[in-house]
Amino acid sequence: MKNTLIKAGIPLLILLVAIGVASAMIMSKEPPEQQPVEDKAFLVDATAVSSQPVTFKVRSQGNVVPKNQTSLSAQVSGKVESLSEQFVVGGMVRKGDVLATLEQQDYLTDVKLAEAELAQAKAALQEEIARGKVAESEWKSVNSVVPPELGLRKPQLAREQANVKAAEAKLERAQRNLSRTRITAPYDGLVVSRNIDLGQFVSTGMAIGSVYATDVAEVRLPVTDSDLAFLDLQQSKRQQGNVTLTASVAGKTHTWTGSLVRTEGIRDSASRVVYVIVEVVDPYLRDSDEEGVALQFGQFVEASITGTRTEDLIVLPRTTLRLDNTVLVVEEGRELAIKPVDVLRTSADSVYLSDGLDDGDLVIMSAVPNPYNGMKVRLPGDEPVLPPEAENDKAEDTERVEQEASE
Repeated sequence: MKNTLIKAGIPLLILLVAIGVASAMIMSKEPPEQQPVEDKAFLVDATAVSSQPVTFKVRSQGNVVPKNQTSLSAQVSGKVESLSEQFVVGGMVRKGDVLATLEQQDYLTDVKLAEAELAQAKAALQEEIARGKVAESEWKSVNSVVPPELGLRKPQLAREQANVKAAEAKLERAQRNLSRTRITAPYDGLVVSRNIDLGQFVSTGMAIGSVYATDVAEVRLPVTDSDLAFLDLQQSKRQQGNVTLTASVAGKTHTWTGSLVRTEGIRDSASRVVYVIVEVVDPYLRDSDEEGVALQFGQFVEASITGTRTEDLIVLPRTTLRLDNTVLVVEEGRELAIKPVDVLRTSADSVYLSDGLDDGDLVIMSAVPNPYNGMKVRLPGDEPVLPPEAENDKAEDTERVEQEASE
């Protein structure tokens, strides 16, 4: 029985001794050194901004059309006797080129008849002049008083003079109709359509084809009211070549230079835009010695119009502008501030500010989650910001190290 109690008490004794030793070790262990907790401010990337002169470019797009286009029609009737080789769709013609000739025999006959009538009228006039001289001579030989106009045959003379003028006018009309049998190009142009063929009878007023002038092309561009504010149309008229047109031709991008010349002066009621007109001189390069690609009618082009207004603005990346038209700025004491700004214009990459920031302001370029006014931030190269107690401990450690070093 005694041995049994001894055997049962030994494990309990060992357990108690172990507990006592562990308690003694825990009590004698020194507490861990308290390290100051660094309260790091949010790291941001900021850039000092400054205003700069900015000239905007207004972008638009439209189709190329001729400045002048004419529907040719016959002024006289007749059968088509000949057609020019250039009078085909796509043919290039010069001013005065004969495009088609109508049958002329009847008109030649009219000219001869008019010439004969004119000759008769002139002969009758000469005869009447001679009769008047004879009558005046006879009157003076019989009477000494002033002869009356009827006695001198002046009314008959005026009649014959009028007959001459009428015959001259009839001849002019016959000659004019004869010339109209030759249908000519009104200007340097491009044939767009032809509605007649050889042997076809053409009546007066019948449309025979269409021609587009190739001296000047126009592009009609829609411009919003906000973009129109950057264009001084009066000044633009004095600046040639202030528009760049871009288009793809045969798989390659080409550019042409044009000039902003006018606005249509009305606002489209559906789209609420204003249309401006850009002119391109010699789009088909007919009078140019330079190599290039023709700007064809019907071509769709993109336009970049150089504005005439220059303003001092602050330009920032588009990503810095928040949805409520504010930007984040680092102020003194490394505190974040949310500033509202006035946005004059935005593009795909940039935002142009007219007010709200001053030169030298540090604008935050990086993303900041959940920003608020007074939020502590730091810039690259700044020391971490510590709480006051940590700052005191750091100062004591620095003093202790200096004392040890002096000893």
